[in-house]
Amino acid sequence: MSILKKENIILNSSVSEKTEAIKKTGEILVEQGYVSADYIEAMLKREELSSTYMGNFLAIPHGTDDAKTAVLNSGLSVVQVPNGVDFGDGNIVKLLIGIAGKDGEHLEILSQIAIVCSEVENVEKLVAAKTEEEIIEILSEVN
Repeated sequence: MSILKKENIILNSSVSEKTEAIKKTGEILVEQGYVSADYIEAMLKREELSSTYMGNFLAIPHGTDDAKTAVLNSGLSVVQVPNGVDFGDGNIVKLLIGIAGKDGEHLEILSQIAIVCSEVENVEKLVAAKTEEEIIEILSEVN
């Protein structure tokens, strides 16, 4: 099972606030069989503890440590929000990458995303991407 496929990506999404955006990333992970439904609550709880906003218009919502049992397989979800969503403190997010990592794989997944998204140009390309394939291609340039 691939951790990122076309079905895991929502293009041109419009969300009114961060809770809705985080739920959307979690719902994809649930629908694609990476996590059980209670992982979404863990994602929201994690956001309350500290923001998953990473800079460069990027947020990486993921569950709390005690949500490990809700992770069935490692997977990613991508939600593109070209008009942005406020993550608090004036931090605008235009790209959300939801992560579920099985058996510690989330650290490897996170580091790959961090490498790609540390350059704001790459995030801008992801936000401007018109197809799911473009997003997959940009995010897999690390491998």
